[in-house]
Amino acid sequence: MAELPTLVLVCKRPTLGFGKQRLAAKLGMEVTHRVAEALLACALEDACNWPGPIVIAPASPHDHDWAVALSSPMHSSVMVLPQVSGNLGQRLNVLDSALRDEGIEQLVFIGSDSPGLTQTDYAAVRNALQCDDTVLKPALDGGVVLMASNCPWPELTDLPWSSSSLGEVLASSCQEAGHSVATLDEGFDVDEPEDLIKLISLLSNEQRAARHALYTLICDLIHIKEIKHA
Repeated sequence: MAELPTLVLVCKRPTLGFGKQRLAAKLGMEVTHRVAEALLACALEDACNWPGPIVIAPASPHDHDWAVALSSPMHSSVMVLPQVSGNLGQRLNVLDSALRDEGIEQLVFIGSDSPGLTQTDYAAVRNALQCDDTVLKPALDGGVVLMASNCPWPELTDLPWSSSSLGEVLASSCQEAGHSVATLDEGFDVDEPEDLIKLISLLSNEQRAARHALYTLICDLIHIKEIKHA
């Protein structure tokens, strides 16, 4: 029986005043911190339901113990591997290389800001990896929601991270490296306040606890905003 792919959660520890600056500019630091914690809870919910091994990759070595604590509810084997410094491409290349040096061949990378991911999406990724070298789930804004591969990633340092051309350039880079690339249906991540509005309809019937909590938080925030502007 083939070994199941390893899920790699690339995340930052939610800290007041750091991260999600586009949200913070409009929502304020305290609200953004609450949203970041709720988004991370959704990614951890996915990790808890992942059938194979898991890697939690916090942004700083100082957050190693925090990441270990996050892994306590997970039933699968969990490794904590902090990220190095550098831009996202550099960090992903180093993570990818270190894990492949451990003999792990199939890696599925996610962040902590894509609560629209479903078990159907994850099943589609696992299935696609049986046929193609690399699997990408593009985002509506041109980025990527999920990136998975059986092969080492090409050099990612100079890719246009946080731009609308990222997904296209990443797919082309993988193809130029000789990968066969499968593309799944579009999803979206949360970078702007408008992205939270999109989640209301998406999560309105969610039964998963962390998604339901995120939905409730967003509805509460919108209600408060409406009261302030009444």
